[in-house]
Amino acid sequence: MAALDDATLDDLREALAEVEDKKPTQRLMAVINYLEEDDATMAEVAERYGYTGPWLSRWVGRLDRLADEPVEQVVYDDPREGRTAELSGEQYDQFVEALHESPEEVGLDAPAWSVPLARHYLAEEFDVEYCERHIRRLMSEAGLSWKTARPEYYKSDERAQEAWQEGFKKSATTWTTNTRS
Repeated sequence: MAALDDATLDDLREALAEVEDKKPTQRLMAVINYLEEDDATMAEVAERYGYTGPWLSRWVGRLDRLADEPVEQVVYDDPREGRTAELSGEQYDQFVEALHESPEEVGLDAPAWSVPLARHYLAEEFDVEYCERHIRRLMSEAGLSWKTARPEYYKSDERAQEAWQEGFKKSATTWTTNTRS
């Protein structure tokens, strides 16, 4: 059974009173629960929090530093920088403006925007390459929504269509149009 060498349960409780974020609170609670329950294993306690035994073992070791270091350095993770955006803020705004216009108005030969077309536009206009998934995200953030053609057969019976539509129910797995402005 792992235990704290330098820090005490009182140190952990004091740290718990100081933290406000979810993850640090969860980490402290998991270690406190583990140390207070004599018959519990690390895997059992960690599972309550949705983690594994090795995760809890690392946090027992890390929180043992509370005796010598400030709470902020021990309980919180270091900030992560992440990848820098390839589009500047001004370029992004210009891209959003272009998306709200017809592709023909920005010099492209297409009736409507599509993911490959937006990707091509970014590559040509700003020399920026994004994957299609990210292009979809950018288009969604810009307020565009996915729409598919709903063709109607020209010889179809209107009464039969209305009867079908009344009996039709959308399932939870279908895509819906974006109603954001």
